[in-house]
Amino acid sequence: MHDIYNPTEEHLALRELVRDFAERELQPQAREADRTETFNVPLFRKLGSLGLLGLTVPEKWGGAGMDATAAVIAHEELSAVDPAFTLSYLAHAMLFVNNFNVNASDEQRRRVLPKVISGEWIAGMGMSEPHAGTDALAMSTTARRDGDFYVLNGAKMWITNGAISNTELGDCFLVYARTGTEKGRQISSFLVEKGMPGFRLGQKIHDKLGMRASATAELVFDDCLVPAVNRIGNEGESTKHMMRNLEIERLTLAAMSLGIARRCVEVMNRYSGERHAFGQSLRNFGQIQRYIGDSYAEWMAGRAYTYVTAARMDLASHGNRVDSDGVKLYCATMAKNVADRAIQTLGGYGYVGEYDVERLWRDAKLLEIGGGTIEAHQKNITYDLRHTAVFK
Repeated sequence: MHDIYNPTEEHLALRELVRDFAERELQPQAREADRTETFNVPLFRKLGSLGLLGLTVPEKWGGAGMDATAAVIAHEELSAVDPAFTLSYLAHAMLFVNNFNVNASDEQRRRVLPKVISGEWIAGMGMSEPHAGTDALAMSTTARRDGDFYVLNGAKMWITNGAISNTELGDCFLVYARTGTEKGRQISSFLVEKGMPGFRLGQKIHDKLGMRASATAELVFDDCLVPAVNRIGNEGESTKHMMRNLEIERLTLAAMSLGIARRCVEVMNRYSGERHAFGQSLRNFGQIQRYIGDSYAEWMAGRAYTYVTAARMDLASHGNRVDSDGVKLYCATMAKNVADRAIQTLGGYGYVGEYDVERLWRDAKLLEIGGGTIEAHQKNITYDLRHTAVFK
């Protein structure tokens, strides 16, 4: 079946592959991983053998050579079962692997891509800081050239895959740092690897509201020595790298929202048919009908918007910000609201872990904050519409 959601045989096969993996291997461990705040490293590495860690990397570099629609499919299907695990996947496959592939040199690709595509290395991206989140250009981490090295000083905060256990760093990170003061040319990016002098794990973030099975940590750079050959692209040009990659990040975060919403609609629909109250099926009550009907319509509206945006997105270029912001703005809040209705429909059972909707509700809240707040999306859309002929 070819449609907006599965435009080719390859896309349909990918959906079936990921859905099978999610239901067979992710689902059985999701609740316990959330409870213990454990990032399932062995299961994550299996994504490499399935070809999912290099989904958008060209085949010549060992990837699957697929597009933004494929990325949406993978994130939607994984997130319908375990959004936290999916967030770690997004940080690795989109924030690092996709970004690195687009901007790195051939020599850098040859050395690094085989390790991150196979899952040998677990990777992430360092942009947010303790005092600079949404305002990324206010970052204070610096990189100073010293001969054949750059000396990095500063800290990155809220880094997904920053730690893969309580004490162990992730393997490598694409880190943004300030290398100048000229507007638009002050940010450069670097491949920082575990074991480099002056690079250490700060605090691992515990007791999060949601996304508990995704490891979040602080990265600290204290006169960290990074070889100059690990700079990605030219010095000072990484603002555009950062902005380009935010578009695929926001698109795939919207796809995660779709997975959460779909699962919640499925649970609501099934439970309301099984549960009886006052002598009749729960689905016969008008308020329950409203919860299910509104949720289904909102999920489908977000799904259509997300897949249309994916079909238009060129992963190697910039210029999709209105709608990459738009789909995340709509879908993030939509997923949280749908999950909230699912809890209300299930009553006491929705409030405990058995039906998973309380975990999905907690996970959904992060999507209104991470990858840009919903307030930032509103600002960006309003600004960009001044220069975009969308109403013609």
